Amino acid sequence: MAIRAVVIDDERNNIDNLSILLKKLFPDLEIVGVATNGMDGEKLILQGKPDIVFLDIQMPQKNGFELLTSLPDHHFELIFVTGFDQFGIQAVKFSAIDYLLKPIKEDELKKAVEKAIGRILEKKQNRQLENLLALLQHQHQKEEHRIALPSARETRFVRTQEIVRCESSNNYTTFYLQHGEVIVTSKPIFEYEEVLQGYGFIRCHQTHLVNKRFIKSLIKQDGGYLLLENGSKIPISKLKKEQVKRMLE
Repeated sequence: MAIRAVVIDDERNNIDNLSILLKKLFPDLEIVGVATNGMDGEKLILQGKPDIVFLDIQMPQKNGFELLTSLPDHHFELIFVTGFDQFGIQAVKFSAIDYLLKPIKEDELKKAVEKAIGRILEKKQNRQLENLLALLQHQHQKEEHRIALPSARETRFVRTQEIVRCESSNNYTTFYLQHGEVIVTSKPIFEYEEVLQGYGFIRCHQTHLVNKRFIKSLIKQDGGYLLLENGSKIPISKLKKEQVKRMLE
């Protein structure tokens, strides 16, 4: 699972040094953006939706504390990266928030990021638990059930009725959603066929799983295929033809 991070510091060389260290220590961590002032940093956090924010305290125009208070929510782990600032460090210590003094030491950075990642993983697990509890509480409201789709960057929770179709490629499955979004997961399609049983999905081919509600017609020409509402043509294997016909009757 990729962890998304942003770096906000008014000195470009500090951003570069931190980025180099992060790539060395945490190659799977993705720096999705950097900013050199508080105004741009605020926009970056709102748009990039990072898991971790590395934030300098002392910056012109808008400092790190002012940036934080201007955000509508704080769904990220925070690590301050700062020069000596007696009041700032005292406040950070009082709140038990991790901070790193410049110049950054590798072992301290490693420790702080590992702690942040641990907390991030706990939060993601909590979302999975919340989804499980919702399913248990609303077992008979299938139209509202959400399936967890773990991608490289995040785990998305998608309503089953928003899934148009699934297509496999080796051990990966690509989900095509109702409004055009595409999500790639690292699980084989047969696992999803099993969990989506009872939700109106048809396994019409070795590599295809289709939601019945998006099927426009069954075309008998060219070996037979399903025509979807969005114009997609999904093949039907010879072994699945009779089963597909029965399921569409």
